[in-house]
Amino acid sequence: MDTEEYDPISDPEISRFMAYLEAERSASQHTIDNYLIDLRQFIEQEFSDGNPPPYEWQDVDRMAARRYLVHFQKLECAPTTTARKCSSLRSFYRFLLREGVVRSNPFANLPLPRKGRPLPEVMTVGEVKRLLESPHEMADAAPERRRGAAGEAYYRYAPWRDSAILEMLYSTGMRLSELVQMRSRDIDLLSGFVKVLGKGNKERLCPVGGPASEALQRNIEERDAFWTGLGLRGSAEGIFLNLNGKPISARSIERLMKKYLAHCGLENKFSPHTLRHSFATHLLDNGADLRSVQELLGHSSLSTTQIYTHVSIERLKEVYEKAHPRG
Repeated sequence: MDTEEYDPISDPEISRFMAYLEAERSASQHTIDNYLIDLRQFIEQEFSDGNPPPYEWQDVDRMAARRYLVHFQKLECAPTTTARKCSSLRSFYRFLLREGVVRSNPFANLPLPRKGRPLPEVMTVGEVKRLLESPHEMADAAPERRRGAAGEAYYRYAPWRDSAILEMLYSTGMRLSELVQMRSRDIDLLSGFVKVLGKGNKERLCPVGGPASEALQRNIEERDAFWTGLGLRGSAEGIFLNLNGKPISARSIERLMKKYLAHCGLENKFSPHTLRHSFATHLLDNGADLRSVQELLGHSSLSTTQIYTHVSIERLKEVYEKAHPRG
C-alpha cells in the first residue's frame, strides 16, 4: 500500500475517533499524532491491498492483532513501545465497539511482552573511594573565612558529618530514609552494628565497617562540640545535624552528595541510593551469597535482591569484552 496516497484520517471511523479524542478526552495534539502513527502502521500491515478508505475494521480478528504486535517484536522495539501501540489500537477498537461498528475488540486482553526491569546504576569501587574522600578534600581546599564561634564549629563539623553519612550509606547499604531516622540508641560501635528500622517497620541489624565506624565516631564528637558551640542544652536530637542544630533532612543529603559528585567529576545521575546499589553489587562481586545480601538490604523477597546478580553479570560481560582479544 502506498502510504503517501491515503491519509488515515480520511477513513470516516478514524476521523470520528480523532474528534472523540479531542472533544471528549481532551487529548493533546501530541497524543492525537501518536494515535495516528500507530493506526497508520496498522493499516499498512493489515490493509495492504491498496484499496482506499473506508477500511473493513470488522474483519480484523485476534490473529491480525497478534501479527501487529509480533511485527514490532521482530523489529526489537522496546516492550514499552509495543505496549503503547497495543494500547492505541485497543482504545480505537473500544471506540468502534461503543459506536456499534464492530462486535468485539481483538486487542482486548492481548498478552503483551514483559517490560524489562532497568538495571540499577552502580558506581565502581574507585568511584566510591573518590566520593568518600571528597568531603575532607573540599574542606581542605576551601578558603579561610571569618566566622563566629558557632560558625567555626559548624564548618569544622560539616566535613566529618558528610564523610560519616557517605561512609555509612556505602558501608551498611541502608536506605537514605533509614539513615536520617537513626538515633544514638540505635548505634553500637563496640560490637560494630547499627539497628535500622526499614520498610514495614521491620528492624534489622547492619554491620558497620571499620572506616565507617571511625567516621561515625568522629562525627559524634564533632557534633557534640558544634552543639555546645550553639549554646544548646541537653543532647542533640539527631546523629547528623544541619547548620541550625536540627537533624539533617534527606533532601539536604541529596544536595550535598551532588556537590561532592561535581567535585569528583562523577556523573550527576548518581544519588544516595546509588551507594545502596553499589553496596549490594560489590558484595556479590566479591563472593557474598544472595541470601546474606537480602538480609543486609532488608528485602522481604529474594527476587528483589536478584536484580543485583544481573548487574554483576553485566559488569563481567563488560570486563570480558574489554579484556578478551576476541571478546
